[in-house]
Amino acid sequence: MKDRLTSLDFFRGATIAGMIVVNDPGSWKHVYAPLKHAEWHGVTATDLVFPFFLFIVGVSIALSYTKQLALGREKGAMAKKAAKRAAIIFLLGMLLTLFPKFDFANLRLVGVLPRIALVFLACSLMFIYMSPKRMFWIGAGLLLFYWLVMMYIPLPGVGEVMLEPGQNMAAWIDGYITPGRMYRTTWDPEGLFSTLPAIASGLSGIAVGLIWLRKETDVSARIMWMFTLGFVYFFIGNIWGWFFPMNKHIWTSSYVLHTSGLAAMGFAASIVIIDVMKIKTGTKMFVVFGLNAIAAYVLHGLLFKVARIFTGEGPTVGAQFTELMMGAGLEPKLASLSWALLYLAICYVPIYALYRKGVFIKV
Repeated sequence: MKDRLTSLDFFRGATIAGMIVVNDPGSWKHVYAPLKHAEWHGVTATDLVFPFFLFIVGVSIALSYTKQLALGREKGAMAKKAAKRAAIIFLLGMLLTLFPKFDFANLRLVGVLPRIALVFLACSLMFIYMSPKRMFWIGAGLLLFYWLVMMYIPLPGVGEVMLEPGQNMAAWIDGYITPGRMYRTTWDPEGLFSTLPAIASGLSGIAVGLIWLRKETDVSARIMWMFTLGFVYFFIGNIWGWFFPMNKHIWTSSYVLHTSGLAAMGFAASIVIIDVMKIKTGTKMFVVFGLNAIAAYVLHGLLFKVARIFTGEGPTVGAQFTELMMGAGLEPKLASLSWALLYLAICYVPIYALYRKGVFIKV
């Protein structure tokens, strides 16, 4: 634990906490605008959460695997362990999807955890076997390739380029290559084709992680370089967004760079707050979540589904709580947010218990 970068745990934990809050409002009818995904084009605060986590996956790979390679760890063994970890994360995603009915006929094989698994595996293998320069060119190539396919290949059967829900090349390609049920029936926001630019989100984190590992460079200089690279990502992403709109649902290239830029600057700011200024007040909860991030994510999904077993087809526990708070005079959106924050606190209890016992679940 002494060698861990606490700021990374803090940043990861804040991201997971954000995921839980935006995924679990008391009522989807009463949600503050920043806590909703953009309807289609555009980026809200909620749209930052998932790409931030993939960015963090990349940073973690750089920090962990650099150390392992320096210690002479055999690359084949590292690759096997990465594949095993990716498989476990993928299977946890399947568990969340299937529980409690285990309806294999309508199984959705893609989703948040499966995408994390695929991005982790791809980025891990590239880091183990490739140079940083080659990874950079692959990341840039993925973003350019995706842009060309999405913006310059006419949609079959339509004869023109389209970027509408379910009517775009990502949806069309996923219709052929993505197995199982799709989240939106005819398309999926975590489909396989849009996972290609998501891999670039992970690679952007690797680049920032490698900057931090330049121990021969002064800490303040490394932080400045991280801010600078983040701003470059952000700037290019916003310019690209004029021609290829930022869109989480199809994970556009401009969206990758925009969110990676914000993530890089956010991570650099976390280092300043946690590791340089040593500020601990108000940060511990996020550090605790960050130490068991995947466990916290799986727990929040399972708890919701377990509660649903008892409520059946009636209002969820969150909806009932929201109605109660509204009856007490609380504004509807605030009542809904109150449940999300309470649910976050409920999820924190077992994660904190693991932390107190020194149990850190590595998957």
